[in-house]
Amino acid sequence: MRRCCQGVGLPCLFKGVGMSSPHPPLFLLVFDFDETIVDENSDDSVLRGRALPEPLRHSPGGSYNEHMQRALAFLGEQGVRPAELRAVYENIPLSPGMAELFQLLSKHQELFELVLISDANTFGVEAKLRAAGARSLFRKVFSNPASFDRRGVLTLGPYHSHKCLQCPANMCKRKILGEYLAERAREDVEFQRVFYVGDGANDFCPAGTLTAADVAFPRKGYPMHRLIQESQEKQPGAFQAAVVPWESAVEVARYLQELLRRKC
Repeated sequence: MRRCCQGVGLPCLFKGVGMSSPHPPLFLLVFDFDETIVDENSDDSVLRGRALPEPLRHSPGGSYNEHMQRALAFLGEQGVRPAELRAVYENIPLSPGMAELFQLLSKHQELFELVLISDANTFGVEAKLRAAGARSLFRKVFSNPASFDRRGVLTLGPYHSHKCLQCPANMCKRKILGEYLAERAREDVEFQRVFYVGDGANDFCPAGTLTAADVAFPRKGYPMHRLIQESQEKQPGAFQAAVVPWESAVEVARYLQELLRRKC
């Protein structure tokens, strides 16, 4: 079970700001990447403006991860170099308000533990986070493995295998989140609350495991938001977490600021 703050007010924990604190983080904050941290789908950003052969212009039947493996291989064969791909990822714009949210979280790292779970790839995610000055905020990044081979071609793989029928074959975010929480519990870190910031259908699956103490932050009007609404209409109470839709991540920051003003 997640630990209780036992009536301890949050302000008393700020006395340790800037010093090593004996308290483990109270809150886990989980982020998606594409169209959540960044305002585009990073795969689309990489392929935009490229002269792709017809089979690669649209994802065919089968795994989208496998489609991107073929697309990235084609780019490498056409002479697209690592530096060019890195620049594309680095220049993808952040979503509205995301810089402000990161600023807030950077001030309260003793309270918030951050992880990122993305169906993009490790190279692109890491490149963008570093360019945004946000990589150090994240304890873990979970994404599809990607690295350059001897030819300078970005090779992509699946993250794992799973049995979830809702998710693409290469990644179930529910499984990743569940394993991470179990791992941290073995390390005697159990979070009072989990916050999940996402946009896609594959974010609905892990958000469905959140409890009534937790909060889902779906991007307003995107698939995750619509699926939550449909779930609430069909089975009231089945989706247990509080739901706070956002258009700008400033709205997420405001919610967290208000949380910090209150006792947990």
